[in-house]
Amino acid sequence: MVCFRLSPVPGSGLVVLCLILGAISSYALELNLTNSKNATCLYAKWRMNFTIGYETTSKSNKTVTISDLGNATYNGSICGDDQNGPKIEVQFGSVFSWTVNFTKEKSTYLIESISFSYDTNDSTTFPDAKKKGIFTVHEPVAFRIPLNDIFRCNSMLTAEKKDVIQHYWDVHVQAFVQNGTVSTKEFLCEKDKTSTTVVPVTPTTLPSPTTTPAQKEKPEIGSYSVNNTNGTCLLATMGLQLNMTQDKVVTVINIKPNTTHFTGSCHSQTALLRLNGSNIKYLDFVFAVKNENRFYLKEVNVSMYLVNGSEVFSIANNNLSYWDAPLGSSYMCNKEQTVSVSGAFQINTFYLRVQPFNVIEGKYSTDLAQDCSADEDNFLVPIAVGAALAGVLILVLLIYLIGLKHHHTGYEQF
Repeated sequence: MVCFRLSPVPGSGLVVLCLILGAISSYALELNLTNSKNATCLYAKWRMNFTIGYETTSKSNKTVTISDLGNATYNGSICGDDQNGPKIEVQFGSVFSWTVNFTKEKSTYLIESISFSYDTNDSTTFPDAKKKGIFTVHEPVAFRIPLNDIFRCNSMLTAEKKDVIQHYWDVHVQAFVQNGTVSTKEFLCEKDKTSTTVVPVTPTTLPSPTTTPAQKEKPEIGSYSVNNTNGTCLLATMGLQLNMTQDKVVTVINIKPNTTHFTGSCHSQTALLRLNGSNIKYLDFVFAVKNENRFYLKEVNVSMYLVNGSEVFSIANNNLSYWDAPLGSSYMCNKEQTVSVSGAFQINTFYLRVQPFNVIEGKYSTDLAQDCSADEDNFLVPIAVGAALAGVLILVLLIYLIGLKHHHTGYEQF
């Protein structure tokens, strides 16, 4: 028997509706697999997303990012027996499937392998795909965990093979649960042993870093675009400065447009701009439509090599809310603006303008752009009006007092 439940955001009630599993991005997927005696045999809770690249019939390259996993099913997940080890199988509609296999040794168990399959026959997800069919990437893992421990990794784990990039975080898994009780003893991944960063996180006020980065010159302004079969579907102009904090050391990198490659994809409800360069594996900006009439920056994913060239820095946050503007218009901000992706990663933008939807003839909309100073202007207008009214009131009061004084003087003379 397979039981599923949602792991709620702190402060909210427990939701036990399988049909809406994963529909809210703040929730983790959680699987409690039980055997014939109704005892838990496998437990797993995790978050993940996928990015798939493919070639189109026009020989251009596109990418698809899958982060909304609300249609998950778990057919084929098993506890395992003498012939077969435990297995987690997850399907996301008819287009994607994901499988994890486990094996057991004397005193340890292994996360043996991870497989991910996708079907490019689905023209909605993979428009104009040149190669049609079901493609699978198989990633051997062979990661050993003590038999009675639960594996935990809050940090970002990344698996990249061929055209598929897989992200995992907030992972908790125990494949061979002893006596039906999930262990409280945790076996940590290496990243959690050296870092307390949990990703993704909701943007908050950032603490001051221990080491203050040296002042750097402003980045160059770059122009980026994404094309589909109908022409240009996304436009972006901006200077980008990346700020990373790791082991209390701050690194600041300016993106150089002339050495930066860009690609992406456009759909009716989402749009992706991906940047990459010599030290940046990928920097994703994912836009989404809300209320059917506005767009906003919903997600940022980054993976890049640090200064030493060997260590990889990866962060993802799919719960952002920046750059809000009406559909058919663009968002712009000429002053420096900060996008807080996590406590360890922020992006400073300069002379920003983006239009991820309804681009006509490859040009920004002629409609008035949503300016980041609009909120400030809206705040200043009532202050100005209030100050003017107060001035008028004071003037009237002074005139009244002067008139009253003259009136009393006239009585004294009489």
